[in-house]
Amino acid sequence: MTKDIVLEARKLVKQVSSPEGPLTIVDDVDFQVTAGESVAIVGASGAGKSTLLALLAGLDTPTRGSVLLAGEDLTHLDEDGRARLRAARVGFVFQSFHLVPALTALENVMLPLELAGRSDARPVALAALERVGLKGRTGHYPRQLSGGEQQRVAIARAFVTEPAVLFADEPTGNLDTVTGARIADLLFDLNARSHTTLVLVTHDRTLAARCARMWVMEAGRLVPG
Repeated sequence: MTKDIVLEARKLVKQVSSPEGPLTIVDDVDFQVTAGESVAIVGASGAGKSTLLALLAGLDTPTRGSVLLAGEDLTHLDEDGRARLRAARVGFVFQSFHLVPALTALENVMLPLELAGRSDARPVALAALERVGLKGRTGHYPRQLSGGEQQRVAIARAFVTEPAVLFADEPTGNLDTVTGARIADLLFDLNARSHTTLVLVTHDRTLAARCARMWVMEAGRLVPG
């Protein structure tokens, strides 16, 4: 039986204006990811990786082509519809953590659950923080946490809603080698245990090699690595 496809790009193109005329950042990309799979997109700076991720996640709209996320065509949804789908089906981990400075670790992880109207936000968030080894840091604010701890909070927040797809954009980019390796271990462990699909964007081929599949972005095009 074929595994469910949770993410698909069809003839995806993204162009922007430039003084020299239209500039193609993502060029005719076809891409499929199945449930629970881990996929890496690697490439040099400026190759179009982050733009592709933004299109796949519905944070940006394509010039042409379509993206199907958890069975829904993002190009048929308005901005509010895409936001609702992301809240329900997508998790994000970024290089710069993106935690809310005024909220504690626990409150940051509770936030997506509260936005979804969950009455069990607190116990579920506490369990998520315990899974990433931060049971004793729940009341700390981001400024009181190390970079590695902040990224673990971000990972707990990303996984807490049990998303269909987790997008990780250079998740170890701001961390030292040892801390980065621990964060990578955590990401792949949670990916395996939760069966959440992992789409990892990175320039680090060692990290990318841990994924089941690797794609290379070159001048806007995606080729198997």
